[in-house]
Amino acid sequence: MRDWLAEAARVYGSKPALLLSYYGHLDPFFRIYDYARLNKIAAGLALRLAGLGIGRGDRVAVLLDNPHRAIEIIHALMKLSAILVPLNTRLTAEELAYQVESVGCKVLLCDQPHAERAALAGESTRVINISPTPDSVLGALPNFEISDSDLAMALETEFDLNDVQAIIFTSGTTGQPKGAQITYRNLLSNAQASASRLGDMPDDRWLLSLPLYHVGGLAILVRACLAGAGVVLPAPRPEASELIQIIEREAVTLISLVPTQLVRLLDAGWIPPASLRLILLGGAAATPELIQRCCVLGLPVAPTYGLTEATSQVATILPPDACRKPGSVGKPLDGVRVVVWAESGEVAAVDEIGEIIVFGETVMQGYLDFPAVDSSRGFATGDLGYVDADGDLWLVQRRSDLIVSGGENVYPAEVEAVLRRHNDVADACVVGVLDAEWGQRVAAMVIPREGSTVSEADLISFSRAHLAAYKLPRKIVFATELPQTASGKVRRPLVMEAVRDA
Repeated sequence: MRDWLAEAARVYGSKPALLLSYYGHLDPFFRIYDYARLNKIAAGLALRLAGLGIGRGDRVAVLLDNPHRAIEIIHALMKLSAILVPLNTRLTAEELAYQVESVGCKVLLCDQPHAERAALAGESTRVINISPTPDSVLGALPNFEISDSDLAMALETEFDLNDVQAIIFTSGTTGQPKGAQITYRNLLSNAQASASRLGDMPDDRWLLSLPLYHVGGLAILVRACLAGAGVVLPAPRPEASELIQIIEREAVTLISLVPTQLVRLLDAGWIPPASLRLILLGGAAATPELIQRCCVLGLPVAPTYGLTEATSQVATILPPDACRKPGSVGKPLDGVRVVVWAESGEVAAVDEIGEIIVFGETVMQGYLDFPAVDSSRGFATGDLGYVDADGDLWLVQRRSDLIVSGGENVYPAEVEAVLRRHNDVADACVVGVLDAEWGQRVAAMVIPREGSTVSEADLISFSRAHLAAYKLPRKIVFATELPQTASGKVRRPLVMEAVRDA
């Protein structure tokens, strides 16, 4: 299939592709990329990356704070049919090293704010700092003369829809993250299904407030290319007041938010401009109270259920129905099928709770180094929900062991594995406790070794050296033993009660 950016450049040419809102003071030429210009920049970068020996199927890790440079790199890698491995900029060097090494990345591209951690994470991988230097705006990337014929070839490229476009890590159930292999077909199917549900307008501008190391951020780039929409880029980790100004100034029509972001905007007194036609709300379950608050204010909120393994959106309910049925995430997108399996091993009846299984071409190829997903059996999410008489999906509970804090997924096994590495810890159980701002916060019950005087502060400090900040336990209680069932399984609900009440 023809390169999406090249096709967008041909069809949409001078339409804005990227609007750098954090460079609002600059001349429009420097602040606004049209599709033709973005395609040319990506083509030039592709040739320079090819000069490093990067080609089809090579895995390239990207650890960047600069969002417009990250987008240029993402499109350049697509032109080479190389595999993007986006790294979470909040991870420690140890966490980054695991991902880079487990994927076998050929190159790790970073910028200056992350250069030190990148060097530690990529000891067996070539690390290239692409931050500008006095000699090159491309940092340490090869800088050579590009011929018109080479550029013309790079501007017009094709890829195989069955190729893997990205490996995106999700937290693992065994203590280590797993790489979800997302293909071009997955991204295309998701973009088409999303557009069918949300609609696309000729002058749409989508505020990209989600990180590009999340599948939700990456999916927006593809949707924009196919629809000719403009992507508005805020600075990394913007404050609510900054987002409010950007939405107004750039006449944003679409925005993807996690509940924590939306609550902060509302608490800051946000009144959306007339240009805003939809708020896609996902990343974590939105409470009925939050949806009702939006409905009272007349906000066009569309709660969605999605996951990395299904390339973002699975089901989305549009504003009128969201206000009528607060708490539901609506019907699956076109081409996506959701089945709820009851404990009996049969399809659940209407309103019967069971495990959510997702089918369709948005479902990933499979986890790296694990068997491929069997399309006939679908992807078992581990999430619990039910389908009502109207065919709308209701999410009852994310995986029982999953903690969602501020839109970031945290699996207890990963945090427990770190706590058990401390010499004074005999055992640990990690749970999520409800939090008004973050949705959930990480907490732990720890069994210290006999004679130990280890403290909560000691363990939090120890964890900080091995875990990203959002995974750190915010509360630790000590006990002599973990509550267990007769078969020896930890009774997490009792741990949760003990931690909450301590």
